[in-house]
Amino acid sequence: MQRKMDAMRIRLVRSDSTVRVKQVDKPPSVIKHEAIQLRSIFSRKKSKKGNEPRRLPPGQTLTDKFPVLHYGPVPSVDLAKWDFRVFGLVDEEMNWSWEEFQQLPRSSVILDIHCVTRWTKLETEWEGVSVRTLVEKGLIKPRKEARYVIQHCERGFTANLPLDLVLEDNFLLATHHNGEPLTPEHGYPLRGVIGSFPDRNERKTTYLWKGGKWLRALEFRADDRLGFWERMGYHNEADPWKEQRYA
Repeated sequence: MQRKMDAMRIRLVRSDSTVRVKQVDKPPSVIKHEAIQLRSIFSRKKSKKGNEPRRLPPGQTLTDKFPVLHYGPVPSVDLAKWDFRVFGLVDEEMNWSWEEFQQLPRSSVILDIHCVTRWTKLETEWEGVSVRTLVEKGLIKPRKEARYVIQHCERGFTANLPLDLVLEDNFLLATHHNGEPLTPEHGYPLRGVIGSFPDRNERKTTYLWKGGKWLRALEFRADDRLGFWERMGYHNEADPWKEQRYA
């Protein structure tokens, strides 16, 4: 009965791969979450027909859980004192408070995420701020010599990525996971996240460690600088499809 009632309240409009939900008795956040879930359902149906490429990288095992992995204690956060800095090879350095960061253009994405410790979690929903969007809107202006981005996190932790990968749609500065704010152990209030699209149409991806938790700054550089895990012996490219786990 509940399923029939839900079906009566929701009308789907599908054009190619787009699914919209039209209804009048639910808030926009709920509508958005349900629309993303419905896109995932259509994605799974396509997979059963054999139209989707392989989604599990070599050496990985699927999980429905979200294991917690990090080095050191979970930092405490005071949002009244929190800020986010953009510096280095940019035309203008930026420094946003938490309130200001929340006013930046918002994006959402569904990603399959792959951990170097051999688990993969499919169709995770993330919401936050796209670096690509910030650059397109002129809120961040990298200089032409910028080639790499260093993510600076709490307690001196860093993660490094090429600029062209940070500007892809499968990299996000995430504040929410599956419709809820990040939990402290998963990087609250802000983390970088990178993964594969369900249809595998991304240009490149990496293992999840390349998205830093408890993120506080982005540094744009001409040269690369190894992050925390890379200095510990992990592979700098970190491509899960090539099993680039260790250097």
